[in-house]
Amino acid sequence: MIVVTGGAGFIGSALVHGLNQKGIEDIWLVDEVDHPKKQLNLNGLTYSRWVDKDKFLREVIRAELPACSAILHMGACSSTTETNEVFLRKNNFEYTQSLAQYCVKKDVRFIYASSAATYGAGENGYSDDESMLEILKPLNLYGDSKQWFDLWAKEVGVLKDIVGLKYFNVFGPNEYHKEDMQSMVRKGFLQVRDVGILNLFKSYKSGYSDGGQERDFLYVRDAVAMTLFFLEHQEIGGIFNVGSGRARNWNDLASTIFQVMNKKTDINYIEMPEFIRDQYQYHTCADMEKLRSVGYMETITSLEEGILDYVKNYLIPDKHLG
Repeated sequence: MIVVTGGAGFIGSALVHGLNQKGIEDIWLVDEVDHPKKQLNLNGLTYSRWVDKDKFLREVIRAELPACSAILHMGACSSTTETNEVFLRKNNFEYTQSLAQYCVKKDVRFIYASSAATYGAGENGYSDDESMLEILKPLNLYGDSKQWFDLWAKEVGVLKDIVGLKYFNVFGPNEYHKEDMQSMVRKGFLQVRDVGILNLFKSYKSGYSDGGQERDFLYVRDAVAMTLFFLEHQEIGGIFNVGSGRARNWNDLASTIFQVMNKKTDINYIEMPEFIRDQYQYHTCADMEKLRSVGYMETITSLEEGILDYVKNYLIPDKHLG
């Protein structure tokens, strides 16, 4: 039995789909359906049990959980604008801590979602070398909450036994419930479809044109493949980046959406809300050398290929995975 927390969410449901494709169906799906589109994420998936996240945590703490081979912990509050530190500490840090302690004690494979948000503005680079953890400076409380756990895991010496994955800008099917936290591919598709114009933020930093801010975009099927690589190679532990290793700008993304939809490019640059200007990342790019060094050799989908597949096979026909 394999547990996937956040299993009704974006990456979580994509992982369940990936496990199903490998013939694995004895899956406990841990989550809460707090959005109607989350239920749609589940309709095409096969799993053996649905468990409320609070009930699951109680079973873990009381050691009442039946034998399982792995916990893929994707569940968390991923809002970069969340300001409730007490909530994030309990939901993102303490919850993950409880699961990690259980897995280490019971010799259960534990793979958890960290985040590229831990890198902050990138002034200290994007290396997943664990010796660099202490110098990272997240720009928001969400990034802090992920950093708290990474540092705790290093401090107590369990990183060699578990895997933390720093997901960069993942996009693809099953993100439809994320509202403001949806990828710009999904948001841009809706804008182009409905009004023929795509809005991007203006730049407020020298060296970056409007729409020229850069991100490491990763198609969700690659995020799933990288994650399940560590399920298949249980001898590997540590923190790893999950990205493409290539920085692309928002203008590239927008132009590709227009091209795939056979529409004339029409980008409108809008003011960035003041409350996020000081927290805005102008460049992210995953260092992928460490992942490659442990044997992951799959070709990573390009931004253009990912957008083409996403738009043509999921967004236009309004489909989910499964």
